[in-house]
Amino acid sequence: MRRTFGCVISAAVLAVLPFTTANAAETTQREPYGIGLEGFAYPYPVSMLPLVNDGEQVRMAYMDVAPAQPNGRVVVLLHGRNFPASYWAPVVRTLNEAGYRVVVPDQIGFGKSSKPSADLHFDTLARNTVALLDHLQIAKADIVAHSLGGMLGVRIARAYPDRIGHLLLVAPIGLEDYRLYVPPTPTEKILENEDKLTAEGYRKQLETNYSLKLPPDQVTPFIEARFNIKGSSEYPRWLRAFVSSAQLIYREPVVHEIPLITQPTLFIMGADDHNAPGKPNAPEALRPKMGQNAELAKALAARMPDARAEIIPNTGHLVFLEAPLKFNELMLAFLSK
Repeated sequence: MRRTFGCVISAAVLAVLPFTTANAAETTQREPYGIGLEGFAYPYPVSMLPLVNDGEQVRMAYMDVAPAQPNGRVVVLLHGRNFPASYWAPVVRTLNEAGYRVVVPDQIGFGKSSKPSADLHFDTLARNTVALLDHLQIAKADIVAHSLGGMLGVRIARAYPDRIGHLLLVAPIGLEDYRLYVPPTPTEKILENEDKLTAEGYRKQLETNYSLKLPPDQVTPFIEARFNIKGSSEYPRWLRAFVSSAQLIYREPVVHEIPLITQPTLFIMGADDHNAPGKPNAPEALRPKMGQNAELAKALAARMPDARAEIIPNTGHLVFLEAPLKFNELMLAFLSK
């Protein structure tokens, strides 16, 4: 896996927070990245789209990758919370080889895009994504969305149904309303917990939460990206933004909208993916009920007018990296219909 498959999470910036670094020796040994991922390479040229969100000037980073032999179709890839747009590189290549133009944004608050001072909202992110399509003069596109990107993909499909052809949800979160299990958690408490996290602790967190099937050396770039940011002078701002994105997932569920989607929809789920944001904060008796994602996807697909769920065995949350051959087969067959 290329180093560009880093794991970086950025979101709306609320304020600059003083903090104490949990492992100063560890961070000083790393070459710091900026909180806009300055110093972190992406696999294709990155452009910036100026936008205004809540009265604030921001810039949306994106890659626009043209195929050698175009088929006239466009796919937009929506990243997850813990990943910058760069981790889509293998999927971009697969789609390009099949003739698709591929647009890969970093949402505002994430990756190389601006970190705004206001809270993030799915409605705003959806508007930004459609503004990018307008800027690129793309009337209609298919969406392939992973994890948190799946929640955003649902909102785009609901708010702009005429702009979306196919909706492919790759191990999406938000298939349940986490508020029914997890009590509200103060932002300051989450900040404290995240600031204490070490690189090794983060590795274990990824492996546990995402049921990763990747070799350790393929997980290392995710760790490096996260903790190189920790060496930045703007890390307190990034930390506040990261925690804000967790609150976004909690306060804006989309599961109630999923059965209303009319576009052809495919869920591709890892059988072993039981990721459920906030699960450690739920009462112990409720935790086993959370994160039954494959079953949730099948139940939701059955309630939709044109949807189905495909479950890939022995696979966790990073489906397209852990089982690329099966994923590519399912993706290309679905998009071609």
